[in-house]
Amino acid sequence: MGTGHRAAQPPHALPHELTDGLGVARATPLGGGDTASAYRLETARGPLFLKTMADPPPGMMAAEVAGLHALREHAPKVLGVPEVVRWTEDGIVLEWIDEAPGGRPPGTEEECGRGLAALHRAQGDAFGGLDPALPGRIGSFAVDLSPTGDWAAFLLERRIRPLLREAVGAGRIDPRAADLLKELAPRAQELAGPPEPPTLVHGDLWAGNRLVDADGRNWLIDPSAYWGHREVDIGMMLLFGGFGEECLTAYDAEHPLAPGWQARVPWYQLPPLLVHAVRFGGGYGDAAVRALRQLRG
Repeated sequence: MGTGHRAAQPPHALPHELTDGLGVARATPLGGGDTASAYRLETARGPLFLKTMADPPPGMMAAEVAGLHALREHAPKVLGVPEVVRWTEDGIVLEWIDEAPGGRPPGTEEECGRGLAALHRAQGDAFGGLDPALPGRIGSFAVDLSPTGDWAAFLLERRIRPLLREAVGAGRIDPRAADLLKELAPRAQELAGPPEPPTLVHGDLWAGNRLVDADGRNWLIDPSAYWGHREVDIGMMLLFGGFGEECLTAYDAEHPLAPGWQARVPWYQLPPLLVHAVRFGGGYGDAAVRALRQLRG
């Protein structure tokens, strides 16, 4: 877990509420995060992973813990989810995962696809958050996760439209994108795909949130889990790469996606593109505009 080791830190410099009693002998900072600090802890019980945030939005860490617990409960044995050792509002300690050295072992992609297909068979009562007591977030962005039976409206009104409004307001996207969305909004039901029951989704399933350990087992980390539509995860998997064709082929064989799913991918990629546009700028706003135009046809 983590890359880019830096100089080790003395254990007493770490948050005591997260490390006391673990017998931490050494803490090695890890690179790769843009909003948090991460460490490998050498402890009396073996290596552990520590992530801390200086001033996280209220409930952000609790939501991640809830997501990890939900994924551990519903994921098949072939799909690992790290155990939560302890957590506070400012950080979390997880079991350590030794990543596979070099390339991934044969069969890893297919096993990942089958594992995700099994995970996506977990069903909830309504679309929305895992726990009504927790605030809804996409990373640091507040979102509405109150329960609803209307997935298409959830995706449009609680994800795409408010994120686009924020991106326009921040000057991160061409304001004409709002006109494109206005054209597409009446097709929200079609663009969301045939009705499916609420499914447990990881919610941020890009390649960096999937690890493969030294034994070739796939692991899911850093979830933004909720009860949604499984094409949320499929769209994210295809956005930044890192999942082989064999993974999606195995997924579709195990839990076939509804016809026309490929054409819906840009619709499902709009929320992460808009989040990235607001946070990082660059070409993400342009990519969101291209997705809107592609959907308009």
